[in-house]
Amino acid sequence: MLGRDVVLAATNAGHVVSAQLHNDLEITDVDAVSARFDRDRPDAVINCAAWTDVDGAEEAEEQALEVNGAGAGNVAAAAAAVGAKVVYVSTDYVFDGHKESPYVEVDETAPQSAYGRTKLAGEVATAAANRRHFVVRSSWLFGIGGGNFVETMLQLADDHGEVLVVRDQVGSPTYTWHLANGLVRLVEGSAWGIHHMAAAETCSWYDFAREIFDQAKVECNVLSGTTDMLARPAPRPAYSALGTQRETPILLPSWRDGLAGYLAQREAEREAARA
Repeated sequence: MLGRDVVLAATNAGHVVSAQLHNDLEITDVDAVSARFDRDRPDAVINCAAWTDVDGAEEAEEQALEVNGAGAGNVAAAAAAVGAKVVYVSTDYVFDGHKESPYVEVDETAPQSAYGRTKLAGEVATAAANRRHFVVRSSWLFGIGGGNFVETMLQLADDHGEVLVVRDQVGSPTYTWHLANGLVRLVEGSAWGIHHMAAAETCSWYDFAREIFDQAKVECNVLSGTTDMLARPAPRPAYSALGTQRETPILLPSWRDGLAGYLAQREAEREAARA
């Protein structure tokens, strides 16, 4: 989902892009990663590969760690070996959600889920393997290239006409196209270290669902629930909005603008498919 948009954003910015799908390159295979980078000799690497099944990681933390932790270290080390800088895309789930104002880059991490722990391990592995690194934490991603909350809501509305969504988790839903352009801008510079890059403004999942139906002009009854009611395997932070203390941060548009962009892109692709 994010990788597709990064390829397009980087190409639009005039970069020559070598895009490796999962079937092309397994990042847990250190020899394969080294051989690929030695052949391609990239100047910069944006690592969008990840185990993203938050609930699944609770039962398979070791496997998730292989990808999000060790795999990230393999990518960063191979990049360093050929003189390339590296971007590691991380998550707001590295925080515990107890703060009442947006988390900034220097705030203490305390992941509550296996997924959050494995992503934090990837941050550490990336920083240890390549001094020319960017760790970019983002939040609640949605985009055309994969399954996401917006599509889930629209499908549920179509199937049932009613959804139950939690109101006690607050974050910043981030459109992958906006994030991808931010990542490309970032990698063109040398502001090494941790960056927070998520959509402007915050909302709950409940608020997000209501806005989805409003913008899509879809009739759906939205019921408000709590995290405890849903009993998901992985704990989620109650509040995971991301702020920044960077002097010259890369700021993304609001989540409402991101949603509008997504819905417009979604309709354009559907029209193209029908043509």
